[in-house]
Formats: sequence, structure tokens, C-alpha cells
Amino acid sequence: MANLITLSRFPLLFVYVALLYYGDFEVRLWNALFIVIIILMDSIDGIVARARGETSLLGSALDIATDRTLEIVLWVVFAHLRLISVVVPLIVITRGTTVDAVRAVGMREGKPPFEQVKSPISRFLVASRFMRSSYGFLKGAAFVALSIDLAFHTPGAPYAALHLPVHVVALIFTWLAVLWCVIRGLPVLVEGYALLNDPS
Repeated sequence: MANLITLSRFPLLFVYVALLYYGDFEVRLWNALFIVIIILMDSIDGIVARARGETSLLGSALDIATDRTLEIVLWVVFAHLRLISVVVPLIVITRGTTVDAVRAVGMREGKPPFEQVKSPISRFLVASRFMRSSYGFLKGAAFVALSIDLAFHTPGAPYAALHLPVHVVALIFTWLAVLWCVIRGLPVLVEGYALLNDPS
């Protein structure tokens, strides 16, 4: 059940993207709520997995793959729509592919992704509830604000005076999310490099 909830986010994501491109002002505005629902499903699948005793290495991998797909697709889409710089998806993709490559080594040995870092600081940055929740919030806030920002880019959109402040808020959340992305990825790379170069 939990994995089905996780996987159902894929088709919903592409419905959301289609509405970004082809929706009118009202649809794009409501789309901000739609992305909130898709993001909240990430918490729901974890709650269901724990309640039903369905936590597993596969579920953890699917959850990370779905989260990674969602964020990469959306950063690329928003860059394509010229709401953010292309630098944003380039940073996120580079961080994601390198971190996932290192994690793949640990997962081959049966180690869940968030249990692969050892030092207390690394565990806080990578696996703590605060850092994971705050990163999720920043990404979610960025995607919501960018959805609303796009609505104001619709030809003939009302409330033109709100366009600039919404755009500024969207950019602030975007760059904070990028900062959190990098900060949470560095410990995995540093400890992973040391592990891979350990002759023992």
C-alpha cells in the first residue's frame, strides 16, 4: 500500500506539469494546491508504511527515487518556463546523481540511505527530522510560490501588482532550497569518499 502511494505520485506529477504549461490563470493558481497534495503524499506513504509494518529497503529506495524525480522534473520545468535560472536544476541534478551514486554502494550492502553517514554532524544534516522536514518545506514553498508566480505570468492575469513580490518570494525559497540541498548532500559525499578509499 505504501509503495503504491509513492508510485502514484508519478502520474500526478505529470498532470501537474501539464497544467503548468496549458492552464489559464485560475488553473495555474489552483495548481499550487495540487502540488501541495502531491508533496504531502510523501509523508502519507511513510505514515502508512510504519502503521502497516511495510518499511523496507525497497520502500526507502522508491521514496528517494520519487522525491528525486519530482524535484528534478520541477526545477527543470520552472527553468524552462524562465521563472528560475538554469543554474538551479544543474546544481540539484549534480548533487542528486553524485549522492545517489555513493548511496548505491551502501545499499548494495543492505544499508538504508539515511543510515550510511556516521558522524553526529553528518547524521544531523542528512538524516535528522529537522533537516529533512525543513528541506521538504523549502522545496514545497518554492514550488508553490513558483506555481503562483507562473499564474501571474499568464496573459491577462489580474492583480498585476502582486507579480513582483510573489516572484521575489519564489526566488528566496528557491535559493534556500538549493542551499539546503547542497548542505545535506556534502556529508554523504565526504563520508562516502572516505569509505570508498578505505583499503579495509
